[in-house]
Amino acid sequence: MAQVAVLGYGTVGSGVVEVIEKNSDVISKRVGEDITVKYVLDLRDFPGDPIQDRVVHDYDTIVNDKDISIICETMGGINPAYEFTKKALMAGKSVCTSNKELVAAHGPELISIAKANKCNYFFEASVGGGIPIIRPFNEALTAEKIDCIMGILNGTTNYILSKMENEGAAFDTVLKEAQEKGYAERNPEADVEGYDAGRKIAILASLVYGETVKFEDVFTEGITKIAPVDFEYAKKLGLTIKLIGLEKETSEGRFAVVTPRLIGSESPLAGVKDVFNGILVHSNMLDYSMYYGRGAGKLPTASAVVGDVIAAAKNPGNHLTCVWEEKACSLADYKKLAQKYFVRVAGNMAELKADIEKVFAGASFVQLDNVTDEFAFVTEEMTELEYDKKAASINNIKSMIRM
Repeated sequence: MAQVAVLGYGTVGSGVVEVIEKNSDVISKRVGEDITVKYVLDLRDFPGDPIQDRVVHDYDTIVNDKDISIICETMGGINPAYEFTKKALMAGKSVCTSNKELVAAHGPELISIAKANKCNYFFEASVGGGIPIIRPFNEALTAEKIDCIMGILNGTTNYILSKMENEGAAFDTVLKEAQEKGYAERNPEADVEGYDAGRKIAILASLVYGETVKFEDVFTEGITKIAPVDFEYAKKLGLTIKLIGLEKETSEGRFAVVTPRLIGSESPLAGVKDVFNGILVHSNMLDYSMYYGRGAGKLPTASAVVGDVIAAAKNPGNHLTCVWEEKACSLADYKKLAQKYFVRVAGNMAELKADIEKVFAGASFVQLDNVTDEFAFVTEEMTELEYDKKAASINNIKSMIRM
């Protein structure tokens, strides 16, 4: 019998207990033994909850118990999760986590500690919630050279953009609704400014490169400046707008960025709506593969954590290789990434078109019906350095979205 402790009895932690207990028959068949939750660590008590008799308030009770072989860290944040995780791994106990903040900040160090102590640090649930993506990178795609990842990695922002597109509502209006439904936090900054997606693309890029991509080095731009009129233009162009985490390797170097992007209907990501996530991976032999599902939520995320628990239980005393070194990965300047740009301009298109064409040769223009005081154009592909230089000579640019 494999005995498990769960750190934190919040949304994900309670989901982990539920998945293990409701699917115990399936899990035991796949592992070859029963998996049970022996302890739940939390500051609170839960009178009336069946878990109450297993609640402890002292972490040492867990880490010093030789019967505990696997710990599920679902606390979130850096501290005390970091210290708790280190103690567990140094004691030879595998740790399975949903904590993207901790993984992005200390992932390679914790993997190294796990290797030294013949256990595992698993973090499938830290990116994409219930979508399998970490294990495919570490197992199914290990023969591939991955050169590009494009992902809708945050369900809150995808919900907001989907509602703005479908209903023509303003960002602030949809954000308030998302908060009322529990899709957005009271302080939504991490989601709407792109920080959550930035941590996730940093983790994925680190696994691709085998070196540490620091979250702080990922250029991040959120969705707060996206307006309903942007979707009107997008619709006329046959496009949509998504917040995209992008990892890409070109002759200019390695890139990792998070920005709103206009994408075409031919992209599988265009059909990813509401709170769902989608991750599109390009590799040199397989070409494109797509990973889609619920990127957050109690049971989808808990399911991914328990999937890691099963992997840990099937490999006692055996460290499964994860190539992610602490060495910092050198990213190229995001402004050297070549792409197209959608640009909105204030003024009369007939009067300004010729001047813009002199600066942006090959630009294509679009104007909304019954709108005479602004228009938009799409540039040819160029680096952002080139775009900035050209755009500086046009005084009445209102906004720009990358493509």
